[in-house]
Amino acid sequence: MNHPPIVPTGDWQEAVNTLRVHEKALTRQLDAVAAARRRLPMTPVEQDYVFEGPSGPASLTDLFQGRRQLIVYTFMWHGVDAVCSGCSLFTDNVGHPAHLNARDVTLALTSHGPLDDLLALRRRMGWALPWYSSLNNSFNADMGTGDGFALNVFLRADDRIFRTYTTTARGVERLGSNWSFLDLTPYGRQETWEDSPQGWPQTQPYQWWRLHDEYDTTKDPS
Repeated sequence: MNHPPIVPTGDWQEAVNTLRVHEKALTRQLDAVAAARRRLPMTPVEQDYVFEGPSGPASLTDLFQGRRQLIVYTFMWHGVDAVCSGCSLFTDNVGHPAHLNARDVTLALTSHGPLDDLLALRRRMGWALPWYSSLNNSFNADMGTGDGFALNVFLRADDRIFRTYTTTARGVERLGSNWSFLDLTPYGRQETWEDSPQGWPQTQPYQWWRLHDEYDTTKDPS
């Protein structure tokens, strides 16, 4: 098997330093893209979708679980004998939801398949994300997902729901960390260093971080 060239430590460090310049430039560019994303307009969701969840019928509002922001990943579903390995890999990479919840964000899965099949796979894989069936509504078609996969972001404001962002294909490839998901939301990470519009909720960085079992879950998220 081939491998990278072997060089003295000094030469290796110089090469790393050169690469670091490009990495830092990319980080700044990603910050700029996230800032532009926070300034996107939004469009109202007019359809009253009814999903099937573990506790029975659930509206799109119910998927927010009382929070203001919702990320929905549409997990591609072609049956129990053809489970999407890419969507499974995506879901495997999702971190603990408590950190997103602390920033007023709920992350949920939907699929155009029978709920019992979805929940059986959820148990098998040990996934903690809520999963809802969209088998009996037009959510997939309306969100441009069709028979594939996609990620959509929603904001609940003034008793209405708005769609703020969507992506698919390689747009979901780098997602998985809490930071990458927060960067997709209209309010972002909500930290003071971010370039956000006037009036956006923000706190000092680091200070809101907790161990995932130390967040105050007694507060009403709405």
